[in-house]
Amino acid sequence: MVEKARRTAHFRLTILGGKMYVEKFRPSIQTRDLFTMWGFVQLMRLYPGLLPDLELMFDCDDRPVVPAAEIGREPPPLFRYCSDSRSLDIVFPDWSFWGWAETNIRPWRSMLKNIKEGNKKTKWEDRVPYAYWKGNPSVCPWRGDLMKCNATDQNDWNARLYVQNWEAESREGFQHSNIEDQCTHRYKIYIEGWAWSVSEKYILACDSPTLLMTLRWHDFFVRGMIPQQHYWPVKENDKCRSLKFAVEWGNNHTAKAKAIGEGGSRFIHEDLKMEYVYDYIFHLLNEYAKLFKYKPKIPPNAVEVCSESLACSADGNWRKFMEESMEKSASDAAPCTMPPPYEDHQLKAFVDEQAKATKQVEAWQEEYWANHKKLSSR
Repeated sequence: MVEKARRTAHFRLTILGGKMYVEKFRPSIQTRDLFTMWGFVQLMRLYPGLLPDLELMFDCDDRPVVPAAEIGREPPPLFRYCSDSRSLDIVFPDWSFWGWAETNIRPWRSMLKNIKEGNKKTKWEDRVPYAYWKGNPSVCPWRGDLMKCNATDQNDWNARLYVQNWEAESREGFQHSNIEDQCTHRYKIYIEGWAWSVSEKYILACDSPTLLMTLRWHDFFVRGMIPQQHYWPVKENDKCRSLKFAVEWGNNHTAKAKAIGEGGSRFIHEDLKMEYVYDYIFHLLNEYAKLFKYKPKIPPNAVEVCSESLACSADGNWRKFMEESMEKSASDAAPCTMPPPYEDHQLKAFVDEQAKATKQVEAWQEEYWANHKKLSSR
């Protein structure tokens, strides 16, 4: 069954007897594959000898490809960075947790520390009282649509939106796009790109309420977050009005808005520590390995990989970030204990809570615009 996932996979990873082997099929975007492999190797350094024998296929592209409709036809197990409600791809933390060398974004431990320091530079009350977003609007129609919400002489939707010039920034080494320096507005916007966007965790870490557009894709942590506690939901099909209302509401309910920003940021800084990211991967792989009905073998074209073999051929930021994110020694503690799976009624209650909080925001928004229309017609 694993072999069936080879069609779109970038590499096959095999763990056997405490060693790791990789068979590459095709190059990934930038060095996503390299830093993903690096993450596996660091997990093995952190918990040596504790990972079971297994093999898996990994697809480093953005969108899920294993449709849930195949559930009756034994869909192939395929790992990637996100999935959605119509897909069965297995969600794994993205490569940037160990560094995104091409954009000069440091490994996650360093970024959390930097963002925490950046949050201290400007108190939330003193930040620019608008919603901020910076990125590439050309990757998908919905981002292009977002740019219509920028301020004009005719309309001000309370949003300040900026185009990221990737070519110019790349030539300058992204020295003017430090994420920790972008916590200057009271509200931050998250909108998906071609699929889920790697920017999500950095935006949520900023102590400013994240105005989260309706999600189609999910990474491994966002489904554990609750509207009005960790973020503010924004209607994807009514972006401009939703953004204007969100900022108006927040500026009129500053204590509540500040609490939402702090709640989302606390979730990222405390619940998404690198130790917990590793523990998620550890338990994910152990549960996955329990499904095997055969003992994996080393593929003929696979090579053994370790920290030294991956880092030796790297230089510049690639080498720097590998050294920075290398686990120096085995963990003194065992991986955290996983709580039991949700019972059906517990999962339903959690999902219902998320839906109720979102619907409440939508009702407030409709009431706001209805009142606005009445005032405008007088």
